[in-house]
Amino acid sequence: MGLIMGSVIPPPISLADRVLTARRSAYIMSIVNCTPDSFWELSRTYSSSQAAEQALAHFECGADIIDIGGESSRPGSEYVSADEQIKRIVPVIEQIRRHSDIPLSVDTRLLPVMQAARQAGADILNDISALEDDAELGIWAAKEKIPVILMHKRGTPLIMQNNTYYTDIVSEIALYLSNRIQYAVSQGIRPDKIIADPGIGFGKDVRANTALIQGGYSLAELIYKQSGVKLQHMLMGLSRKSVIGALTGKNTEERLAGSIAANLIAVQHGFNILRVHDTAQTADMLNVLTAFLQTGQT
Repeated sequence: MGLIMGSVIPPPISLADRVLTARRSAYIMSIVNCTPDSFWELSRTYSSSQAAEQALAHFECGADIIDIGGESSRPGSEYVSADEQIKRIVPVIEQIRRHSDIPLSVDTRLLPVMQAARQAGADILNDISALEDDAELGIWAAKEKIPVILMHKRGTPLIMQNNTYYTDIVSEIALYLSNRIQYAVSQGIRPDKIIADPGIGFGKDVRANTALIQGGYSLAELIYKQSGVKLQHMLMGLSRKSVIGALTGKNTEERLAGSIAANLIAVQHGFNILRVHDTAQTADMLNVLTAFLQTGQT
């Protein structure tokens, strides 16, 4: 499992000041949306205290990383200013840090937001623009020695679903990510600090999404051939998204089982970080999978 064939437990993630080690076949990155308009209503938070409580609840349920965002990137959404993002997320990080040292990821494209978040105690940059939207962000991240998540999307969230055609989805996403990985390395970011995310639902239809969910090993192999970087970690973010609705016929509130099944498939095909809404249920799935895999190795 994971990107290293035959390995049950994924490699450690090297943060700036400590090392995060995995307990299961994939890391759990739990979502805390400090936004009023994220696509799933029950994932939205409306105060810093509510968001911090949600983060700590995820931690208690088995999260390895908490991913905090102050800007919704659902299809049709518009960008949020840096000042507003800072206002939404920094108090949350500060409150979490009073209770826990769990690694915190921040979902942002902008340097001022990440700088403020880092000062408050954030550990990981999760950039849906793959360092395209802010020319200074890559150099800064390199100096801070923090992990960086680079995601593929097509256009902005406002228009990204207007064009979902690909000739060869895995090859095209691999080429884009290879280019962004090479750019990140040119900015001084160490290859082992780079995490790739194919961007489920970001300018992709059901067919493309399902191909990517089961295309982790192929994606990593193509990225290695094109960029020379052997990825240690790849992230899958499919939780309760429209692809699960299309496959199950269920609305967002009823997509838990479908999300768990798709995440299991993703881990079996090479992804070793799962970005999820449902921490306890994902932990159960991974605990069972890990136990079976470890038994098979004895």
